This record gives sequence, structure tokens and C-alpha cells, in this order.
Amino acid sequence: MILAVESSCDESALALWDPRQGVVNEWVHSQIAIHSEYGGIVPDLASREHLQNFPWLLKTCMEQAPASSLNAIAVTCGPGLAGCLALGISMAKALAFALEKPLVGVNHLRGHAWSPFIPVHGQDPDAFVSTLETALPHLGLIVSGGNTVLFSIDRKRNLRIEAQTIDDAAGEALDKGAKLLGLPYPGGPLIEKQGALGNPKAFDFPRAFANNRQQRFSFSGLKTSLRYTLEKLADAELESAFADICASYQQAVVDALVLKTRQVLQGGGWRSLGLSGGVANNSVLREAFQQLGKSQRLPVHIAEPRHTGDNATMIAFASWVDPAGCHDLNAKGLPGFQPALPLTSY
Repeated sequence: MILAVESSCDESALALWDPRQGVVNEWVHSQIAIHSEYGGIVPDLASREHLQNFPWLLKTCMEQAPASSLNAIAVTCGPGLAGCLALGISMAKALAFALEKPLVGVNHLRGHAWSPFIPVHGQDPDAFVSTLETALPHLGLIVSGGNTVLFSIDRKRNLRIEAQTIDDAAGEALDKGAKLLGLPYPGGPLIEKQGALGNPKAFDFPRAFANNRQQRFSFSGLKTSLRYTLEKLADAELESAFADICASYQQAVVDALVLKTRQVLQGGGWRSLGLSGGVANNSVLREAFQQLGKSQRLPVHIAEPRHTGDNATMIAFASWVDPAGCHDLNAKGLPGFQPALPLTSY
């Protein structure tokens, strides 16, 4: 089995994963209730919570996995909050040293990139390698609060960036838009809830780079457009149009993501489409990607809801399926973090 540690932001997560059977067990301690009071993540507070939560999580984990059953330890080594990463890496490094096990560092975004294939593996672990070969080249979208990246995986399992945001991430745009609307953090799911009651065509919000093939996303202008729209509305008008605004704003985010993905797909040669990251939990986006895959006659792999947010299972899985993309952390001393996105060389 592989024991994995994830601590890049505000989730303290551990997982046990076995290549022969898939997920053995997983634990995630969320800090949302704590940080919602402040309207966003407080790094020092997140680090303190990791320090309090990991000891009992690890105790629970090790009760199910004696040292003899572990083949390796995998840990997120970036990108993320420096203090949070340091705690996870320190614990993983100490554990690997004590148990004399190999230790590998996994880029957090590589974990998200591979996460849609976790359920594919779970359906038939013995046939997974051959099944994966039929799905490559693969075009995937990572969409979360901090990242919006369209990437490809070729037949040699090399990852390459195809397009990414030049400013705000899609999830960040949803959360900041929710804040402008007076909704509490995290606001993205609340916009989805309110938007389900509204008309997504009621307001015409912009879709950046929609009519050209520039390989980039942008959501800062969308957020500004929402602010100007709200400034023009009286309180009574805002109340009556609230659901329509939420639906239209959310649709603008989804359209921007789907439009750019469709443009890249039109280049041809793809054998599957994927969606992952926290915003992949949005039902409107999930349905839009299913429809996009159907229109392109491609199978669509979407990360399971429990693996869309930060979790350790995706770190364990990535360390197994993509060993060439991992980093050997067995050297003495605390390794440096990965602040950027090393999916490929720029």
C-alpha cells in the first residue's frame, strides 16, 4: 500500500491506497467552518489546525496499516501555502525515516490531473493499464479556487499545459462574486444553489477570449462586470433578480471553461476528456462537460465528488500512475517546495 499525505491548504488529509484494489481508506479533516468566519483561508490558522489534526489522523491510519503493509509514502510538495506544506512534508519525512520507506513528493496539480482516473482504476484494477492506454491522449481541465488549467496527457503519460488563467481562477471568481452578492465563504456552492432558481440568460456577463484561439482564460473582467451590474440595481431590484444574477454569473464561468476546452478539442487526436478540482463538483459544469464529450464522441472522466477537493487519495494515485513526475524526497534535510506548476517545461 501507499500512505499519502495532503496539506497544501486547509484540508488535513491522509489516504491508504493499494494498486491491487484501489482506495483502502481515506481521511479528510476540513477547516471550512473555522475559516468561514474570516471570509477566506488564514494561512497561520490553517497551519495550526494541521498541527492539531495530523497526530490523531495518523494514529487512526496506522492502526489500519502496519508498517509491513506499506511500500511507500507520498506527500504533496507544492504548490500551496508554505507553512501548511512544511507540516505535511515534515511529518511524511519523519514517518518515512522511522519506517525506512521510500518517500516521494507529488505536485498537487498532478494529483488533480490524474484524479478522474481513480474510479476507472477502481472498476477493474487488473485491466487499468490497458484501459488507460485507450484513453490517451487525454485533455483535462483542473478548475479550483486557486487554479484553472487545461492540460493534456500524451501516450507516454507526459503532462503539458494547453491553456491557463492569466488572473483569477474560476473558483476564485465564483467565491469573490459570491462575496459581492453578500453570500458567505465559500460562496461558489451558494451561487450554484441560488442559480438553480434563476434564468442563466437573464444577464449578459462577458466571456473572455471566447471568440479567438488564444490559449488562456480570464475571470477578473467577469468579476468587475458583476460589481458594475450590482451598483446599478436598487435593493428591491437586486432582491427580485438575485437568482437570475447568480445563474447568469455562474453560466458565464461555465461557458468560458467549456468554450476554450472545445476550441482545443477541435485540434483533433483526443481519446478522452477529463474534469477535476473543487469546482468540478458544480453540477452545471459537470453536465456541460458531459454534453461536450457527447458532441465530440469522447468518453468523459470526471473526478468523484469526494476527490474533487484537496484529498490524499489523488496524491497516492498520482505517485503510482505517474512516477516519472514525482520527486525523490529521501535526501537529508527538508526539500524545497514546488511554487510553480511543473506539468511541463514552458
